Amino acid sequence: MTALVTALFTALAPAGASAAPGGKILVYGDSLSAAYGIAQERGWVALLEARLKLERLNYSVANASISGETSSGGLVRMAKVLERDKPAITIIELGANDGLRGLPVAQMRKNLDTMIRQAKAIGSRVVLVGIKMPPNYGADYNRAFDAAYTDLAKQHKIALVPFFFEGIADRREFFQPDNLHPTAAAQPVLLETVWKVLKPLLK
Repeated sequence: MTALVTALFTALAPAGASAAPGGKILVYGDSLSAAYGIAQERGWVALLEARLKLERLNYSVANASISGETSSGGLVRMAKVLERDKPAITIIELGANDGLRGLPVAQMRKNLDTMIRQAKAIGSRVVLVGIKMPPNYGADYNRAFDAAYTDLAKQHKIALVPFFFEGIADRREFFQPDNLHPTAAAQPVLLETVWKVLKPLLK
């Protein structure tokens, strides 16, 4: 009898009733989000889409990440991507290539600031993903680089992932031979790092 009642309620429930109000999540990054060197389905963005389905959250994922992308390149594309995808949430993961090339932090910060403003202007909630530079870039450069992310998050009152490589940065086995790009085994860790910050926005 109980099984029959349950089946009836399931049949009568409106389609999608258990799903939270959702929309599209745009992941806008570089090779760290483009599954560089590994199968696309094993990258953290693909794992994010699987997690959303598993938890029955009514969001789709658009990955507009490009390997080698700098904040300047991202800024050039941003308006068109936002117009195309109209994301409810925008995850911005850019800046690593600026840092690796030793580009001015002030310019990176300005580019990220503009992209955040563009996303917020269409009503998209923003998650900013921070990255850190190796010690050999110098203490002054690294302090300014770190501050760019934290200051922008405070200024715009947006969610911040302080350090994308949290939990893997000092573990050589989680990186490909180039010592820059995480392996497939590291992708679930990257997802959890982002998920902790993203989940509260999934309302």
